[in-house]
Amino acid sequence: MPRTDFKELLDAGVHFGHLKRKWNPAMAPYIFMERNGIHIIDLEKTVAKVDEAASAIKQIAKSGKKILFVATKKQAKDIVSERVSQVNMPYVTERWPGGMLTNFPTIRKAVKKMSTIDKMATDGTFGNLSKREKLQITRQRAKLEKNLGSISDLTRLPAALFIVDITKEYIAVREANKLGIPVFAMVDTNSDPTTVDFPIPANDDASKSISLIIDLVCKAIEEGLGERKVEKEKDGELKEKSEKKVTKTSARKIRSVKVEDAEAKETKTEDTEAEETKTEDTEAAADDKKEVTAEN
Repeated sequence: MPRTDFKELLDAGVHFGHLKRKWNPAMAPYIFMERNGIHIIDLEKTVAKVDEAASAIKQIAKSGKKILFVATKKQAKDIVSERVSQVNMPYVTERWPGGMLTNFPTIRKAVKKMSTIDKMATDGTFGNLSKREKLQITRQRAKLEKNLGSISDLTRLPAALFIVDITKEYIAVREANKLGIPVFAMVDTNSDPTTVDFPIPANDDASKSISLIIDLVCKAIEEGLGERKVEKEKDGELKEKSEKKVTKTSARKIRSVKVEDAEAKETKTEDTEAEETKTEDTEAAADDKKEVTAEN
């Protein structure tokens, strides 16, 4: 069953492309027609591409990996930050820091610096600084928070990127392609879909259109995370059962060993008693012999 339908996309204005003179010929397979000098996107293909992208994103989320969302344009900033933070995924809504993927260790150092400043504020070091130094550090912390605050939980390179408007975020696309990171993206009629792995032909300028696509992607992530949680719980139950089985088996073995020991002891006792009886009989016979000899 498709995640969305033609009518829902039409109502959100996903079909509106750019002016005909701004088009990218690589988008020709996804263009339905041209009306009043504006290209119209084929929504049937959008439905198929949304399903394909959502399925792939769901599998990535299910494996427990991170998907980095990139949307620095004005219309998408608030939508992405609000919706993506609900699924606990990293995002970039301010300027894309050049080399964020290709020079990731340096970006991590900047994030660590932010946590170091926070530590200074809590352990009392901050109080020993002069007023000017405090002001400088506070400004630095605010700047780092603005640019890198949303990726503070990203301890390693993301498994995939989701980009709104690849023409604007071309640096992010190039970095991801260089490192072989799969790219999911909303591509308008002025974009080149060949640079991304999972293009979703859609209007990347209207906030309604962006909101709908981001919502569908986040729902797929939620599904993947939900399935991961269920699988973990099942694995935990199976582990408990196997541990119980092992405990039961070991208990049975201990019991059987104890029974064997008890049987061995009984056998030993019986043998000892038999030997004692035999010895007594031999002694009695010897005594009788002596008595007979004495009488003679």
